[in-house]
Amino acid sequence: MSLNKSEKQTVVTDVAAQAARSQTLALAEYRGLTVDHLNALRKQARDKGVYLHVLKNTLARRAVAGTPFEVASASMVGPLIYGFSEDAVAAAKVIADFAKGNDKLVIKAGAYAGKALSADGVKALAAIPSKEVLLAQLLGLMQSPISRFARVLAAIAEQRAVPAVEAAPAVVAEVAAEAVAEVAAAEAPVTAAAVAPDAAPEAAPAA
Repeated sequence: MSLNKSEKQTVVTDVAAQAARSQTLALAEYRGLTVDHLNALRKQARDKGVYLHVLKNTLARRAVAGTPFEVASASMVGPLIYGFSEDAVAAAKVIADFAKGNDKLVIKAGAYAGKALSADGVKALAAIPSKEVLLAQLLGLMQSPISRFARVLAAIAEQRAVPAVEAAPAVVAEVAAEAVAEVAAAEAPVTAAAVAPDAAPEAAPAA
């Protein structure tokens, strides 16, 4: 059913508001998906905090005009489902993970930080672990010496960045680096305290 002018403006306003608070956009063609498939995908998106909607492309282009997601406008053709997320990887991960088990959902493009992503770029972004996963990995090092903590932290950063760089050089590596740096900044002081030697006793006051 077609929308009237007021309804179209409501959609544009809603999508524009979501775009304003999001870091990432992922686009996928849903032709061939059943209603049950779409409902399952929407539930997964809600669980991950992803705004996921089937939109008219003309309205979507209007909604993202003048935003960092405008770079994906050229890819907004065909029957598309749009995923926006405040988290840097959530939208890409929800769509990419669902597409692995259902070839009717075809990743088309995306955008992150004002940079357009190809389908491969979206998949590479989705492959980056969430900050929660990185935090869990780093928490396992809390009892390690600082030098070992630093070496493993650097290895994690390199491991996560290299595969992504091959698919989407600037964008995906940037997300991986930011995630690792944020977790490291939060956990390093705690680790330092955990492994620091006992403080020396205060000197007795002079007689």
